Amino acid sequence: KKGYPRLLRPGTRAAAAPAAAFAAAAMSQTRLNVFPTRQNLGVMKIKLVGAKKGHSLLKKKADALTMRMRSLLKQIVDCKETMGSSFKDGMFALAEVKYTAGDIKPTVIENATTSTTKVGLTVDNVAGVKVPVFTAETSSYDTSTALIGMAKGGQQIVKAREAFAIAVEVLVKLATLQTSFTTLDEAVKVTNRRVNALDCVVVPRLTATVAYINTELDELEREEFFRLKRSQNKKKALLAKKKIAEKEAAEAATLLSGKDADVIF
Repeated sequence: KKGYPRLLRPGTRAAAAPAAAFAAAAMSQTRLNVFPTRQNLGVMKIKLVGAKKGHSLLKKKADALTMRMRSLLKQIVDCKETMGSSFKDGMFALAEVKYTAGDIKPTVIENATTSTTKVGLTVDNVAGVKVPVFTAETSSYDTSTALIGMAKGGQQIVKAREAFAIAVEVLVKLATLQTSFTTLDEAVKVTNRRVNALDCVVVPRLTATVAYINTELDELEREEFFRLKRSQNKKKALLAKKKIAEKEAAEAATLLSGKDADVIF
């Protein structure tokens, strides 16, 4: 009816033209804007090989980091269970100290001068990722607090000291595991983003660029072949015309000379 737009039927030229234009626009967006030459083709092929190799290496790195994270997660669960039991034992021992010797907190704070446990820091390398590792370095007990509990509750104080020393070691180990897990988690996210970028953007774009250059070079070769063939046909036509002209000129010269052997006067 009048006033309604005319629908394009599939298969017609009017419908194929927008589709071809859309395909050309999508092709130009998915490839690099380079001039189709043999040199650029070699450069793009080298880049494509490097991108595929980098994708493979980053994929292996991501898999290695993921496996290490799974092992760390299992260790974290076990360490948290151990930490709960060790702190429970320490608090029970502290309750026994308070029951037998009373509140020794002011005495310990007054007499303590140096720490018996220090935290050391080292760095571990996991698939190129630097992971911090904490270690509890325990020295000999402070002599200034060794006499606490001499009058009463000495055995309970020693028991509480040993229980909390174990709890501190478990706590430092848990800090190492959780810090390593957080660091590896960030590294896995970054690596996966790079893998996805190579897999979904860089490699398809380079592949489309190589295909575009090959197509353009093939088209140039066909055009060059057609041009050479057409020039050869033109040369052949000119040679044929030249031979015909020479032949006609020779026949005309023969007629003008009057030396035809077949003519009898």
